[in-house]
Amino acid sequence: MCTFTVSIVVFKNYFMNYTQTLDYLYNELPVFQKIGSSAYKEGLENTHAIDQRLNHPHRRYKTIHVAGTNGKGSTSHLLAAILQQSGYKTGLYTSPHLVDFRERIKINGKMISEDYVVSFVDKHVDFFDQIQPSFFEVTTAMAFDYFAYEEVDVAVIEVGLGGRLDCTNIITPDVSIITNISFDHTALLGNTLPAIAAEKAGIIKPNIPVVIGETLPETKSVFLQKAQLEKAPVVLVEEKNPILSAELSDTGKWIFATTDYPNLIGELGGLVQEKNAATVLCAINILKEKGYKIIDSAVYEGFAKVVEITGLQGRWQCIGTNPKIILDTGHNVDGIKFLVKQLKKEKQNRLNIVIGIVEDKDVDSILKLLPKDATCYFTKASVPRAMNETILADKALCFGLKGKSYSTVEQAIDAAKEIAGVKDVIFIGGSTFVVADALLTLKV
Repeated sequence: MCTFTVSIVVFKNYFMNYTQTLDYLYNELPVFQKIGSSAYKEGLENTHAIDQRLNHPHRRYKTIHVAGTNGKGSTSHLLAAILQQSGYKTGLYTSPHLVDFRERIKINGKMISEDYVVSFVDKHVDFFDQIQPSFFEVTTAMAFDYFAYEEVDVAVIEVGLGGRLDCTNIITPDVSIITNISFDHTALLGNTLPAIAAEKAGIIKPNIPVVIGETLPETKSVFLQKAQLEKAPVVLVEEKNPILSAELSDTGKWIFATTDYPNLIGELGGLVQEKNAATVLCAINILKEKGYKIIDSAVYEGFAKVVEITGLQGRWQCIGTNPKIILDTGHNVDGIKFLVKQLKKEKQNRLNIVIGIVEDKDVDSILKLLPKDATCYFTKASVPRAMNETILADKALCFGLKGKSYSTVEQAIDAAKEIAGVKDVIFIGGSTFVVADALLTLKV
């Protein structure tokens, strides 16, 4: 059995502590977060090889699988919070992280220990060198192994990319969830909505119920046909419609009237959270049917305190007042649509937008959505995939946007804070990595 009290291990002729272990993970393995599609390894050969070496740890606990283009992170955290408050020892695997690598792997809201990260890599590094896995293949295996070692009751597993060929797709969950489908990662998943839906539908498994959070005319038949093929019971959230009414309060929280939970308060205040809440409520009903003991108070607490319980950040997160500073990780066209709609509801003298975008997104379509009356601070996150800030600013001019460019997120935020009045709003986003840099800069 591994021991996790010593965090110094030998690797390639030098001692490897936690910092050096992260250096190995980030620099010796292909990392999608840093370099994009070139880090994506199609196929599950490496995943199955590592899983066999670890003796299939994910089979030792229950799982819930969550896929989708937008909302899967919020949905995963809400489910984990509710399960934890119901008394289950709950694992949560999500990606990417914002500030700390260990955010990806949590049990009852507590991040994986540095010692476990070091020991896991040390124990298997020779094998990794042989098969050359990706960063995500290794971190997924690490999560599965950690959850087994810690004997969790259930783990909520968020898909990394797509579904069909994602390395999380070796689990046999109690329920599968697909939040929605929109255009993102088209170079890898396809450039039509049915093609993307088919990749996401790859997590639908024989006789395992699946919850579909949102369907479009182009995607509904894809899901229904796959579910029929697998004889998987399917729940369409739009047809179940568990939320009778929803109101966004002045405090930025949702007040839901639902069929089962009157006056349900949702801490996550983004407009998109109404759909996520409905998806979670449908999933809870299935879990109850499967024998999960989910008590009403846990649902209320999970919705009301998901940030405190799980440590979730970056979802319409208000981190300052006078001026009001909001950040959000929405980073594709559909996500930005919701954010712009919500920004228009904010009471402000002037809107200031600190924005950076990664190169593999539909940059023009995103810029086209931004309010023309906003003052923009174009910037570049500290990842190689980030678009150069001057190129971004030049593109923005074509869409009637005005502002200056800044080489770092910190400089952009400082400039916005210097210019903004107490009754202004500063929004920070466009990329998960911009939000990550902002959290570090603002020491949130």
